[in-house]
Amino acid sequence: MDLKPYLNTTFTGFNPADFPAGTKIHTGKVRDIITLDGKLLITTSDRISAFDRVLSSIPCKGELLNRMALFWFDRTKDIIPNHIIKKVSARTILVKECRVLPVEVIVRGYLTGSAWRDYQAGKAISGIRLPEGMKCDQKFDKPLLTPSTKAEMGLHDEPISREEILERKLVPADVWEKVEKAAFALFERGTEIAARNGLILVDTKYEFGIDADGNVVLVDEVHTPDSSRYWYADTYRESFEAGKSQRKVDKEFLRQWLMDRGFMGNGDAPEIPDEIRLAVAEKYINAFETVTGMTFNPESLSPEEELKAVRAVL
Repeated sequence: MDLKPYLNTTFTGFNPADFPAGTKIHTGKVRDIITLDGKLLITTSDRISAFDRVLSSIPCKGELLNRMALFWFDRTKDIIPNHIIKKVSARTILVKECRVLPVEVIVRGYLTGSAWRDYQAGKAISGIRLPEGMKCDQKFDKPLLTPSTKAEMGLHDEPISREEILERKLVPADVWEKVEKAAFALFERGTEIAARNGLILVDTKYEFGIDADGNVVLVDEVHTPDSSRYWYADTYRESFEAGKSQRKVDKEFLRQWLMDRGFMGNGDAPEIPDEIRLAVAEKYINAFETVTGMTFNPESLSPEEELKAVRAVL
């Protein structure tokens, strides 16, 4: 599909002035969140971040992420309950307000990305010491759970060990046990579904919260290209044995483009040209279609229509 017409109509977020006085609205890296009475309205914008910095916008990205998250929430609700109440629009959902745990839960199936960089530097991965002699993109015997702290916008998340989480009482021990069990089960389910469609779920980030009834629930997003890394399965072995980069279907493409220009989160970011924005959009569409088996036809409302739909729920 031709995405060029969408370049100048990306949804970059709401203006708080467009809402009634007193409306509680929070702007994150990607999502705008409006707090209601025990509920949240979450709108996924087309903003894109890398290295914890918001850098540009990608056509249709918010809709693609939201629809893929809903796909996965539906297919994992037997493992752990989630916060979804209903879909409001292609990019907006109404969810239960939860007390989000102050730790991001990362599950890794392969030694790559930041874990590989830490390994090369001789560092432990969230307190886990890996054996010597491992190679880039090597599969672990079993997935690793490598938590990180949740940094404010503009700052970097920091790896943290299970022991530190419990010692610092960031999460109660009984809750953390449920989180670990759910995270591994979610990763196993994601791996199985991705494999049916010729993909490898390499690693992913989960967020958990506590709802009003005290239950541990899955929140935020699940197995989207923003929170996960996917490779094509058919070329994994050949690329790994040859020491070549894997064929990717996630936003590592943008991260690599930025790193090639010397940007890894500090200093001024290079301007992202339209051809790169379109290339990233195509990768999101490809990931959506490959993982879900559905053809992507945009349903997104214009920014003005999105505002109207959200205000109707207030």
